[in-house]
Amino acid sequence: MSRTTRHAVVLLSLWIGCTAALASEADPFIGRWALTIPGGGAGWLGVTQEGYLDGSILWGGGSVVPVDSVFTMNGDLYVIRLHKVERKDAAGKVVRTQTFPEALMARIDGDTLQLVQVQPNRNGIGVEQREFTGKRIPPLPAKPDLSKVKFGKPIALFDGTSLDGWKLVNPNDRNGWSIEDGVLVNKPIQPQGRHVSYGNLRTVAEFEDFNLKLEVSVNKNENSGVYLRGIYEVQVADTYGRNLDSHNMGGVYSRITPRVAAEKPAGEWQTMDITLVERHVTVILNDQKIIDNEPILGCTGGALWSDEFKPGPIYLQGDHTGVHYRNIILTPIVR
Repeated sequence: MSRTTRHAVVLLSLWIGCTAALASEADPFIGRWALTIPGGGAGWLGVTQEGYLDGSILWGGGSVVPVDSVFTMNGDLYVIRLHKVERKDAAGKVVRTQTFPEALMARIDGDTLQLVQVQPNRNGIGVEQREFTGKRIPPLPAKPDLSKVKFGKPIALFDGTSLDGWKLVNPNDRNGWSIEDGVLVNKPIQPQGRHVSYGNLRTVAEFEDFNLKLEVSVNKNENSGVYLRGIYEVQVADTYGRNLDSHNMGGVYSRITPRVAAEKPAGEWQTMDITLVERHVTVILNDQKIIDNEPILGCTGGALWSDEFKPGPIYLQGDHTGVHYRNIILTPIVR
């Protein structure tokens, strides 16, 4: 073997060793994490190995979004998000756009993450630092055989006569919910164009896996959502005629895109038939199967918590716009 070849072999061996060390340092962080973010809200972090580290995050409300960068250093994980801040003059004209980094630093202890969020104040003076935690989400099981699922006795969650068994998620919010001619109606009133936080409505009872059937009607540009166990939102919105998207009617919000568009025009009654089993969901919208026993990778924006293994309520989103529901029937799955 020539000297040049030996040098090449040595360099290649060192490179392989360094690559393996870097990969092994990242390995404990690969996976999906249920976050309890500062303030107690629900979040989610996914870290993947694509030949490089990558990640996506859910921070309270909104959608799951990609992060700007992920890397490890000295056995810790760093997740970076960049936020643009527009600087305006007295007339409101944008004169400067700055980019501020937000860093999440994670230290691992078994299946637990101890995290610190470090975020510069938007005026550029000082930083805010907050601690929070994460728990590893166990791997998803195989798709359940729905033909073998056993159901219990149907429960009428709303029979058109009363709101017994329901309460506001936040008792301090304004209540826009009422019953009109046997229909559950949300009528949030925004005084003088201002947005006022109206309440989301939840069942007092909590459930594990189940089938949920209901009818819903949304008018032009209206938006609501049906949360399964308080953590997974099935979107309710006026999306007739739009291209397929996970934010459309019947989609699992920012998680699962319907495979066909089955929504009706605004103002028409629509049927939903939803089955949740072992973190897999099936959605039948207006008699068309739009999601077929697909896995849900984690909670969605607006979840009450990020723990996917505790029972939870059905909750109906009322803090966006008006919406109409009727004939809400839940049939629990028995083990």
